[in-house]
Amino acid sequence: MAYSGGLDTSVLIKYVQEKYDAQVITITIDVGQGEDLKGAEEKAKKLGALKHYNIDAKEEFAKEYIFPAIKANALYEGKYPLSTSLSRPLIAKKMVEVAEKEGATGLVHGCTGRGNDQVRFDITLSALAPEKKVLAPVREWGLTREEEITYAKNNGIPVSENAKKYSIDASIWGRAIECGLLEDANNEPPEDVYEWTTSAENAPNTPEIITIRFEQGVPVSVNGKVMAPLELIGAVNEIAGKHGVGRIDHIEDRIIGLKSREIYECPAVLVILEAHKDLEKLVMTRHQVLFKQQIDSQWVYLAYSGLWVDPLKDDLDAYINRSQENVTGEVKLKLYKGSIQVIGRNSPNSLYDKNLANYNIKTSFDQSYSKGFIELWGLQTRMYNSLKACKTSQKP
Repeated sequence: MAYSGGLDTSVLIKYVQEKYDAQVITITIDVGQGEDLKGAEEKAKKLGALKHYNIDAKEEFAKEYIFPAIKANALYEGKYPLSTSLSRPLIAKKMVEVAEKEGATGLVHGCTGRGNDQVRFDITLSALAPEKKVLAPVREWGLTREEEITYAKNNGIPVSENAKKYSIDASIWGRAIECGLLEDANNEPPEDVYEWTTSAENAPNTPEIITIRFEQGVPVSVNGKVMAPLELIGAVNEIAGKHGVGRIDHIEDRIIGLKSREIYECPAVLVILEAHKDLEKLVMTRHQVLFKQQIDSQWVYLAYSGLWVDPLKDDLDAYINRSQENVTGEVKLKLYKGSIQVIGRNSPNSLYDKNLANYNIKTSFDQSYSKGFIELWGLQTRMYNSLKACKTSQKP
């Protein structure tokens, strides 16, 4: 059983033992959620878990899931950076590894029937371990959140005050906050929703400049200091969060058809993706940039909709990885009261030539060529409008 230590999965341990008369092995995957994993283990065992696994997968998460998302400029519907979505196939993979080691016959997750995670877990688990039964008891029992809390109290399961207010999921790539007051899409999120970012009003009155260096599409340093993946993401999170960058309030189209109001907190993500997109435009041709936008969009859709292990994603990864070979260089950004502004960039692979673009000096760019280009570029447009004018003049 995938076990987070939260309300749903804590109730789930008891429920599965009672309903299926089953022994439960719990597994908690550390993807940088910043929670007490030892506490989660102790809680799981108190609730009757036969055995518990704590697995540190932060490094794998960063290199094998987050870095590909950076290369794909991953923003679902232009806003959501897949902070939760990316961890699901990794958790499913680790679940299968432990299940095979322990000889377990079933794989259990705590997703509801209204969200996206049920799709991600069901598909990934059944694809990686088709011989094992996948169970989603929360989807079956139909309990409301209030009923879950009551069930927990009646069975001696501790419930945090925060769990009573919100449903929170976190990783090193961001926080997702749902439920409670947030379900009214017209309510402004209260400040207690946020942990990683200050409000724009309370952010420093002086902007801060941050420089991120990429090598083949992957961030490798901040302000000239080379960092390991986790250290780099943490450093950008801290800098950007201090300046109120990273708050996302989003009406999202879930896979199953529902619209949902989602609150995300992703400081590092927004800064890194903004820098990466800008660097791509510097080193890629126009045709590459426009085509890759289509590839990125399809990649994001697969990652969001639970198809991480679909062969099409492997095909898209191959193209995206090839496209990143020249995406090396630095991007300079200004952070100020919730805003991100790219203010400079450089690369040894830059296709920008200031001597060609300069208006004030003689260059090798022959402006006389432009006349013939415009003549051919607009040929069909002029023909269409001439024909249109002719038809209009002939009307009685």
